[in-house]
Amino acid sequence: MKAKDEKLGEGCCFFNKDTLVLKLPKKSPILSRMVVLAVVMICSVYICSICLKQTKIHKESNFMRIKLIEKPYHAHRIPHAQIPYVHYPEPITYSRNECACAPVRFFTIVSMQRSGSGWFETLLNSHINVSSHGEIFANKERRSNMSAIMRTLDKVYNLDWNSSASKNECTAAVGFKWMLNQGLMQHYGEIAEYFNKRGVSVIFLFRRNQLRQWISLLANSHDQYAKQLNGTHKAHVHSQYEANILARFKPMIDAKMLVPKLKQLHDWVVDALEQLKSNRHMVIYYEDLIRNDTKVKDVMDFLKVPQRRLISHHVKIHTKPLSHLVENWDDVHNALAGTQYESFLTSDYQM
Repeated sequence: MKAKDEKLGEGCCFFNKDTLVLKLPKKSPILSRMVVLAVVMICSVYICSICLKQTKIHKESNFMRIKLIEKPYHAHRIPHAQIPYVHYPEPITYSRNECACAPVRFFTIVSMQRSGSGWFETLLNSHINVSSHGEIFANKERRSNMSAIMRTLDKVYNLDWNSSASKNECTAAVGFKWMLNQGLMQHYGEIAEYFNKRGVSVIFLFRRNQLRQWISLLANSHDQYAKQLNGTHKAHVHSQYEANILARFKPMIDAKMLVPKLKQLHDWVVDALEQLKSNRHMVIYYEDLIRNDTKVKDVMDFLKVPQRRLISHHVKIHTKPLSHLVENWDDVHNALAGTQYESFLTSDYQM
């Protein structure tokens, strides 16, 4: 009878010293394992869903960041027409740091020797955001063929060209001087195509009075051999004393060859303007720059750089009237009288 009661008591409650004890029936081990497996699966699905959301957010963030890097000009409100001329170089020789998102314009000063380009370039380089690197193609190896020319151009416009004019991080406009006889005339077609592809703007700088230009060329050529300044040739000077020494020389001009020479200089200018007319450009003349300060402001507007007061330490060498600069002025006067260049004899400027 006692055994029977114990058997009946299994799975039921019983009293022991006023305490209620609940004894549950034994659970199946298979059921427990299934419960644990279900919990693990639910947790795994939850974790995976969280990871997928984070990955999606990260990808979207990277995508937005890439879009901002590729088209940062939207933040600068740059007009649509200007976008081809706005660049964000990534130099390999240094980092632009906080200026990496600042736009850079590419330019080239197309000119001829003794046209005021040296003085003009020092004006531009006095601007805190402009770097103009001089006559980089005076070196014949850099202009030996089109491949060499393009390598040089790429280095300049990637901001990897190092010179005293380099502004590095915060450059807003970068360029150089390119003389017509330094490989430019031989490759007009390829250069125009390159300029259009890379968004390079052209600043044409010439002289109206090409007689003055020719006199300056002859005087500079003489000093290359005479070296009048303590045995040193200087194309540009920074003191009135040096300018007065160089101005003493008066060239003897071949009057018979003067008209053909002036015609050649004129034709070079006309050809350059025609060959590069498809490129974004502006035309300025030396005489206009020294007479009118607003012309320099026009250049800064063209380059889209902030307006600044620009200065140069160059001192002009030939300041006297033309008749005082040539040894055989009567021959020159007679050679140009009645020709299309007669106006050069009288159209001078005040210094």
